[in-house]
Amino acid sequence: MQIVYVIQHSLTKQLYIGQTSNLQQRLKSHNANQTKSTRRKDGEWILVYAEAYRTKQDAMNREKMLKHHGSSKRELFKRIANCFIETKSEAG
Repeated sequence: MQIVYVIQHSLTKQLYIGQTSNLQQRLKSHNANQTKSTRRKDGEWILVYAEAYRTKQDAMNREKMLKHHGSSKRELFKRIANCFIETKSEAG
C-alpha cells in the first residue's frame, strides 16, 4: 500500500506533500533531517493528513496533482483546514 501524506513543520508552519510505502519510517526520516527538502534546524514535522492507495502509480499521480498547486490542492486544504497547526495570529 502507498500513502500520500501532508506534513507541517511545528515552527515555520510550512507544508510538505509526499508519498511513501512506510509512513512511520518516512516521518522519522523527515524529522532526522535525512530529506534535503525538509531539513530544518529546529522544530519537527507533524503528520496532518494521509491517503492510502493500492498502487504506487495511483499515489504518484495524486502526489503530482497536489504538488502542482491546482484545484485538487485547494480543495484538499479547504477540507482539512482544521487539521493544520495554528499560527499565532489565528490563536486569538
